[in-house]
Amino acid sequence: MDIASFREYCLGKRGVTEGTPFGETVLVFKVGGKIFALAALDEVPTTVNLKCDPDLALDFRDRYEQVRPGYHMNKKHWNTVEIESGIPDAELGRMIDHSYQLVVKRLPKAKRAELL
Repeated sequence: MDIASFREYCLGKRGVTEGTPFGETVLVFKVGGKIFALAALDEVPTTVNLKCDPDLALDFRDRYEQVRPGYHMNKKHWNTVEIESGIPDAELGRMIDHSYQLVVKRLPKAKRAELL
C-alpha cells in the first residue's frame, strides 16, 4: 500500500478528518477529534503509526519485521508500520480498521452516535 492509498483508505472512514498539526511532513488522521493514525511523509520507507490493542500489537511485531513499537508514541498502545515493505494490503487495512475502531469505542456516546 502506498501513501496515497493509505490516505484514501483512512479518509474513506466515517467522520475522519485530516490535518498537519505537527508540521507539513506528518499527516494526522482523527475521528471524533482523536488521533487514530499518523503518516510520516518524509520517512523512507514510508511509515505510519497506528493505535493497537497491547496484546495484538505484540503479535503484529512478532509476525512482521516491518512493525515495531510506535515511534514517539506510547509503545504499548501504538505501532509504527512500514506500509510499502511487503505487508499485504488486506492486513494493513485490518490494522487501520482496528486503530479506528479502538478510538471510536472510547469516544463519548454522543460522538459515537454521530458516526453511526
